[in-house]
Amino acid sequence: MNKNVIISCAVTGAGDTASKNPEVPVTPKEIADSAIKAAKAGAAVAHIHVRDPKTGQLSHDVSLFQEVVERIRESDTDVIINITAGGGGDWIPSDEDPTRGGEGTDIQTPEERHEPVGLLLPEICTLDCGSVNFGDQIYISPADWLRKQAELIKKSGVKPELECFDTGHIRFANQLIKEELVEEQPLFQFCLGIPWGAAADAETISYMKQRIPEDSNWAAFGIGAMQMPIAAESVLQGGNVRIGLEDNLYLKKGVLATNEHLTDKAVNIVQSLGANVLTPREAREKLKLRKP
Repeated sequence: MNKNVIISCAVTGAGDTASKNPEVPVTPKEIADSAIKAAKAGAAVAHIHVRDPKTGQLSHDVSLFQEVVERIRESDTDVIINITAGGGGDWIPSDEDPTRGGEGTDIQTPEERHEPVGLLLPEICTLDCGSVNFGDQIYISPADWLRKQAELIKKSGVKPELECFDTGHIRFANQLIKEELVEEQPLFQFCLGIPWGAAADAETISYMKQRIPEDSNWAAFGIGAMQMPIAAESVLQGGNVRIGLEDNLYLKKGVLATNEHLTDKAVNIVQSLGANVLTPREAREKLKLRKP
């Protein structure tokens, strides 16, 4: 069991969720404010995507990332900032020509995915460690692209969070470590319950955690109704916790959530298990982060 738990809050995500829960933050101010509220509720880390303020849909606009990050850094909280570097990886075959991407396809190069990270130098950024069937589309992260992206992240001094949506992603993350593209004491995130990746259950967590380096820090999250059960299971098996509106829109059945409510619920779960919730300062020390 993990007695000293880092809680991350994934505050908005990239999915089509803003129309389903009005508390999903959309504008840079809303995203920053929600991250700050989650931090005050007990989150040590805020995981950041940005959205088009007019449509509420996914955006890669670096200026939006910059505004969010500046607002958080200027606030009265020292929450750790974790910027997505997953970028455009969505590929949907065209009905007319399945060799080409159709409507909804959104692909970025490794350099484009890295751009907000290289400019803003957060303490953490994500690195999605492989391609996967993601619902009815494919998320694309080829091995050579990931090597290039890992090298860019390493040169920037930002710590990569190795996001693993399936068991093969663990194998490739370990290969990046072996090739010294990811430095010692790596940080893993087990992303569970995404159709059609790894299942959100205790057995999958056990399988994954046994296959990462001994000096690793790790967390797990489940989507939807499995968010809080996986949070508890992660702590019991020695890991950290991720919650937030990116992964789950409800506090309980029929009750829409806010990020601060989900964070508060996660804090209560962690403490009820007899563990401590780490502050951002304590989390920095545990993860050995470079403070911006």
